[in-house]
Amino acid sequence: MEKAYDPKQTEEKIYNLWSKSGYFNPDKLPVSKSSKPKAQSYAILLPPPNITGSLHMGHALNATIIDILIRFKRMRGLGAVCLPGTDHAGIAAQNAVEKELKKNGVSRFDLGREKFIQAVWEWKEKYGHIILGQLKKLGLSADWSRTRFTMDPKYSEEVKKAFIHYHEKGLIYRGERVVNWCPRCQTSLSDLEIEYQEEKSHLWYLRYNLKSQISNFKYIVVATTRPETMLGDAAVAVNPQDKRYQDLIDQKVILPISPYEGSPEGRQNREIPMIADKAIDPDFGTGAVKVTPAHDLLDAEIAQRHNLPFYKIIDEKGRMTKLAGPGFEGLKALEAREKIIEELKNRNLIEKTEDYNHNVARCYRCQAKIEPIPSQQWFLKMPALAKMAEKAVRSRKTEIIPKKFEKTYFDWLKNIKDWCISRQIWWGHQLPVWQCHCQTGSNSEFRILNSELGHQELKNNFIVSLTKSVKKCPTCHSEYQQIPDVLDTWFSSALWPFAELARNDLKKFYPSAVLVTDRGIINLWVTRMIFSGLEFFSREPFAKTFIHPTVLTKEGKRMSKSLGTGVNPLDLIEIFGADATRFGIIWQMMSNQDIHWDETAVLAGKKFCNKIWNAARFVLQQNEKTKISLPAREPKPKTAADKKILKQLKTARKSTADDIENFRFGHALRTIYDFFWHQFCDVYLEKSKSQIINPKTRKTTKTILFYVLSQSLSTLHPFMPFVTEEIHQNFPSKKQKLLMIAKLN
Repeated sequence: MEKAYDPKQTEEKIYNLWSKSGYFNPDKLPVSKSSKPKAQSYAILLPPPNITGSLHMGHALNATIIDILIRFKRMRGLGAVCLPGTDHAGIAAQNAVEKELKKNGVSRFDLGREKFIQAVWEWKEKYGHIILGQLKKLGLSADWSRTRFTMDPKYSEEVKKAFIHYHEKGLIYRGERVVNWCPRCQTSLSDLEIEYQEEKSHLWYLRYNLKSQISNFKYIVVATTRPETMLGDAAVAVNPQDKRYQDLIDQKVILPISPYEGSPEGRQNREIPMIADKAIDPDFGTGAVKVTPAHDLLDAEIAQRHNLPFYKIIDEKGRMTKLAGPGFEGLKALEAREKIIEELKNRNLIEKTEDYNHNVARCYRCQAKIEPIPSQQWFLKMPALAKMAEKAVRSRKTEIIPKKFEKTYFDWLKNIKDWCISRQIWWGHQLPVWQCHCQTGSNSEFRILNSELGHQELKNNFIVSLTKSVKKCPTCHSEYQQIPDVLDTWFSSALWPFAELARNDLKKFYPSAVLVTDRGIINLWVTRMIFSGLEFFSREPFAKTFIHPTVLTKEGKRMSKSLGTGVNPLDLIEIFGADATRFGIIWQMMSNQDIHWDETAVLAGKKFCNKIWNAARFVLQQNEKTKISLPAREPKPKTAADKKILKQLKTARKSTADDIENFRFGHALRTIYDFFWHQFCDVYLEKSKSQIINPKTRKTTKTILFYVLSQSLSTLHPFMPFVTEEIHQNFPSKKQKLLMIAKLN
């Protein structure tokens, strides 16, 4: 062995050794004569990183936990496998390629759909596997021969079949509803795909005159953060329990500024009703709010209950529509706001203005402000699927660990809405839906959306099929063409537990043992995978879901590359080595609380690597001349020190194994760390020096040193695989197997 441990010279060599062995693939694991003919499978699916991504601390924590479990179970004789892959990342990948094109002054519209998609595929082939290579640097022992991509032909076929299955069951419909719209990405987004950022703004208090004076009221004051949307107001609402406004309910108010409605006189005298609705917060502003159904999700729900009209006065590009009226049509929403405020001031209709901080919805990919608008989309009905997902966890067939995250899971299911599964981008799984020229929906900007389901279902005779229909439309005689919409990326990701698997792997690896993931995608992904597994295979896709902590900055804030507060795991690996990085991550994982990142833990990991290396050099040097082979059983002790270290070893190994089984990874690492450093190195190793001098205890001491070292390395291997494997390869045995498949009792 070299005098000092150098991870740069070791890690790539060792990973190549593992890869060459083929043992990442459970089908190639050696089976001893005493073992069962076929080892029990233990599968974990790697949450597929986006093809646009690069390794960050969240990935590093997730992959390290998965690898600990896989290596631990593999060494316990199971057919353990980590199943890797990547996600096509619809919006993110499209944005990435569009940015590249923009550098050359080209847009996707200049290329056209077919050539643009080809450009994305080329980009994917160039950059899409980078993050998988980075995971290898971390030591992830995944079966790379089973790597899948969510746009692989077979995977795409499974996605389309799932859509058709839901449609045939009557769970998919096309309808019009107010959705979250990204003006930059030009697509709808689900509630779970938007982020909220606090923004300094104003709260404007506006006067809405009453049609007739009621009690002491000549006008009512409403508070709003978006004056520009008053052009689409359909009512003013108050809480039914608010005693201040009881006499005004069901009365009429005059919209201060309104578009033309058939005649110029309509500009300033549109009458809208005063309504009472329990959704109104009486403590916000004056307790009276404007209701703009077409441009606010809560207002849309209120409108459904009160049969109010929807005025679409902002379009998909964030500009005012024709319905906004002369002087406003074509303006950006913020430009219209400034003009409306100016006009209201001139007419003395602004009571007051206050500084106001509020959360603004933004696209989770491009950070553009979200604009709620009515849009024709495809939806998946959720009530029945939600009940299945709820039952799976309540019955404990799927266990969420830690238990506290069950609340997040159940709260979302309790308030579930139908899932908007269509997106208006080009990169993704195109819906298997075909239509002719005459089958188009209404593009009217004014409409009433009202039904028991809370949407207006469009009764077009679409053809839903894997392949294009050879028949022509009996009405317009044109050929059916596939609609341009693609499926929400999370729709395809929801099928990952089984669509990722080849058919001959389904029996072996479905359901998988455990899902390891972050709390941020419990509803985006975990819930949806559970009901998808139950819907298509009548079984939960995994027995346990472990929600790991989030890695935050030392100050407790979310890490951000753009703000310069992110930590690059690859930099840590370059400086300290992969084992030290893994050590530093897990060392700080001591509770269910988030990790406040401290790099000193990685430095401690590097020091521990050196400690392991130096201890191993000492032990192996003692055996260079005697060539003592590794004992198959625990050696018989001769001294009190011998008995003590063997007992401590046994206790540490059992405690470490129990903690791994129960997802207490930080505790497990600290247990074996404390044993090796303090009990083995500081005490027994020092004691052994005097015992080796004594001829009566020399041989036994050397054997125990070798035995304890070997057992310690196998216990440490799941946490620190590179340094332990390198030492193991230096053991004095011509038939030395890889440590990664050594038996861990």
